Amino acid sequence: MLLLILTYLPSLACGIHAVRSGQQMYWLWILVIAPVLGPLIYFFAVLVPEFAGGRTARGVSRAAQQALDPERELRAARQALDDTPTIGNRMRFAQAAERLGRWPEAEAQWAQCIEGPWAEDPAVLMGHARSLMELSRFDEALKRLEQLKALGREGETPQAQLAFARTYEGLGRNAEADAAYRACVDRVPGLEAGGRYVAYLAKVGRKTDAELGLAEIDRRLQKIAPPLRGEARQWRDLAASAMARM
Repeated sequence: MLLLILTYLPSLACGIHAVRSGQQMYWLWILVIAPVLGPLIYFFAVLVPEFAGGRTARGVSRAAQQALDPERELRAARQALDDTPTIGNRMRFAQAAERLGRWPEAEAQWAQCIEGPWAEDPAVLMGHARSLMELSRFDEALKRLEQLKALGREGETPQAQLAFARTYEGLGRNAEADAAYRACVDRVPGLEAGGRYVAYLAKVGRKTDAELGLAEIDRRLQKIAPPLRGEARQWRDLAASAMARM
């Protein structure tokens, strides 16, 4: 009995802090079902950021909360939109839905954002184009990207070029897709553009070029800091999977 009481003391202490500091109530559930691991997670996710107060610590807290409750931001964005249906809150909801891969919901919000005075806002046009691409509605996505390009420099950014490349690829316009990929592959931060380009090269049967591209991705991957390498590796995996299907 004494051992059981001692085991739950850290959970009790963390639970008292959670209630007094107004933390989300799911912490109490975690502390009860995991009396050893729960307090440890709570310490690094809540207490360390609270004591340190720095940007890195806050990032740790956000990452932990996202892992434990991935729909938290979506719920908050939905509530904010219900309370105050502004363009900013609608964009926030769309972006939260995107992060969860809920593209139909994201597209519905971007479609409403693009009506009225925000019809030529670059962020709205890109957001709507992005969601349309993910839904394989490439004809509509291209219209949005062409609207963006007509605004001038906003349509010439590396991210816009990558969006054009993906859209042209989806439409089977391979020559234009290849040109757009080559224009952005070394300009978009990270490995997404390179990974998508290698996947495209594999798709169209350019094996030698795809192998060279994958080797370049591997070289760049090794130079990325270990904490960031996991996110970058997904694009390497995308490229490698496409090549395995050749």
